Amino acid sequence: MASHGADRIFRRSLEGPWESKPGMVPPPPGEESQTVVLPPGWQSYLSPQGRRYYVNTATNETTWERPSSSPGIPASPGPHRSSLPLTVNGYHTSGTPAHPPETAHMSVRKSTGDSQNLGSSSPGKKQSKENTITINCVTFPHPDTMPEQQLLKPTEWSYCDYFWADKKDPQGNGTMAGFELLLQKQLKGKQMQKEMSEFIRERIKIEEEYAKNLAKLSQNSLAAQEEGSLGEAWAQVKKSLADEAEVHLKFSAKLHSEVEKPLMNFRENFKKDMKKCDHHIADLRKQLASRYAAVEKARKALTERQRDLEMKTQQLEIKLSNKTEEDIKKARRKSTQAGDDLMRCVDLYNQAQSKWFEEMVTTTLELERLEVERVEMIRQHLCQYTQLRHETDMFNQSTVEPVDQLLRKVDPAKDRELWVREHKTGNIRPVDMEI
Repeated sequence: MASHGADRIFRRSLEGPWESKPGMVPPPPGEESQTVVLPPGWQSYLSPQGRRYYVNTATNETTWERPSSSPGIPASPGPHRSSLPLTVNGYHTSGTPAHPPETAHMSVRKSTGDSQNLGSSSPGKKQSKENTITINCVTFPHPDTMPEQQLLKPTEWSYCDYFWADKKDPQGNGTMAGFELLLQKQLKGKQMQKEMSEFIRERIKIEEEYAKNLAKLSQNSLAAQEEGSLGEAWAQVKKSLADEAEVHLKFSAKLHSEVEKPLMNFRENFKKDMKKCDHHIADLRKQLASRYAAVEKARKALTERQRDLEMKTQQLEIKLSNKTEEDIKKARRKSTQAGDDLMRCVDLYNQAQSKWFEEMVTTTLELERLEVERVEMIRQHLCQYTQLRHETDMFNQSTVEPVDQLLRKVDPAKDRELWVREHKTGNIRPVDMEI
């Protein structure tokens, strides 16, 4: 992947401004005379080695053979695209035919800092349309020129497919990287989990305070002297408060151990995972930005070397001299070195980009897993809360049932009988006196 991208950048950036102006240099020895007018649309140029070639400005076809001036009778088997040696600023990179300057039309990235197209500095060249775009120092296919990319997980709304580009804030004051947006979501989830834990903590406090008050109230001596079946029912009412207090104390303890504590522990582990992901991706982005800056620096250096070589080539066309030839050789060496430096920087950048891509996919999937785990964990523990609450209600009901039973047995007549039997003073009533 890296070598292929480097070749594209290398060809696009390095091929270019070395053709000479037509008609300024006599043909090399052994070539036919150039006094015959070329067919319409054809121009002649000299390679840095002094060999003449021909370019059809309408079709961008190139050929070593001079095109015929007679319509329908070509002077050679026909022009061939990519028939000239691949030359980097006058230096042959291989012995195989390759593109002349006019046939290179592949751009690799948009750069706001360097708007000049390095492969089209010669007059009359058309700017080729960009087919990629750079976001956060990462290149992507340009939506206007490239087919839509296939989703990595087409059946899911996965993080790894939808957070590569930047997002403008609603006020339009800046942008936020897609990965940063994911991190913000995770941080918000962590905060929500903290607040849920605090909520459960407050619920526990309420339960503890409630249980404490119930226990205290159950010890109250009010109406302790009530007698009979009503007195028994009243005593059971106070006892049920003590039992209910115990139930709520157990409920609060379980809330702490089975709901609040797991929420807090998961949040701490979640926080560690978040920091690890954040720092890892941040380091990769810094490395990627550094590689990108190196590419742009090398690209500018290559532009300067190309211009210097072109200028010296033009000087040679005007005045032949040993000094000028030496200057051209020196300029070619520097230009070739600049081309090599650019290719090396591009390779390093593509390697960093490949690593960034892999780690972005891996990390976003990890964030996705963490979010699913967080939501599922909270759901489970809230279900545990409701289950404990139901159990508490059932226990409370069980403490009230004896009260209900005793209240149903309250019998004023029976109570009166019992009380009379215990406290009666006699059943002899007063009678009238007889005279």
